[in-house]
Amino acid sequence: MASMSLRKANTRLPPEVNRVLYVRNLPFNISSEEMYDIFGKYGAIRQIRIGTSKETRGTAFVVYEDIYDAKTAVDHLSGFNVANRYLIVLYYQATKMGKKTDTKKKEEELQRLQEKYGVGAGASSADK
Repeated sequence: MASMSLRKANTRLPPEVNRVLYVRNLPFNISSEEMYDIFGKYGAIRQIRIGTSKETRGTAFVVYEDIYDAKTAVDHLSGFNVANRYLIVLYYQATKMGKKTDTKKKEEELQRLQEKYGVGAGASSADK
């Protein structure tokens, strides 16, 4: 117990803090090595996933081995300038990420049903 560092023993983290970070506003041409150089300064990294598709370019997920390293990275790298772009570093929250895709799917389904039954877009406001 005495060998445990004080930062871990005395720090209670907010519930949204976790080991997985979601990074936005990255330069499209950033390499994995550059990502490891930037984020590796704050602790051991388990995995980095850089978005490559049209929808995910400029984003990445960074997974740290230790939750305290992830918190330090968020504290230090939010707003960090990389190739004249300011990074947006957030804690990954599955519930928030899923809502965007669910909304898009629901809108597509609604549009499909409107076309199928010949109902205009104005009629759907009662459903909301």
